[in-house]
Order: sequence, then C-alpha cells, then structure tokens
Amino acid sequence: MKTLKMVLIGCVLFSLLGFTTVGCEKEGPAEKAGKRVDEAVDSAKKTFKEMTDK
Repeated sequence: MKTLKMVLIGCVLFSLLGFTTVGCEKEGPAEKAGKRVDEAVDSAKKTFKEMTDK
C-alpha cells in the first residue's frame, strides 16, 4: 500500500513538472515588458558606474 502511494505521488509530481514546462513556452506582454525594464535598469547601472569611475 505504501509503495502504491509513493508511485501515485511520483506520477502526480512528474505530470505537474511536465505541465509547468509546456505552459511556459510563449512569452506574454508582461514578460516582454519585464525584460525591457531589466535591460533599462542594467543600462542605467552601467552608465552610472561609468560616470562615477571617472
């Protein structure tokens, strides 16, 4: 009985892992905007660092 329970838990976890990887294939507008914000912040940090290093 304990083995059956462990097998069922393993199957559920494996299927959840499969669903999470399939569901994340396509980027939505929020992800795209987030990437743009990250790039802008990185650029600002780089510029600030260059200005303060002089």
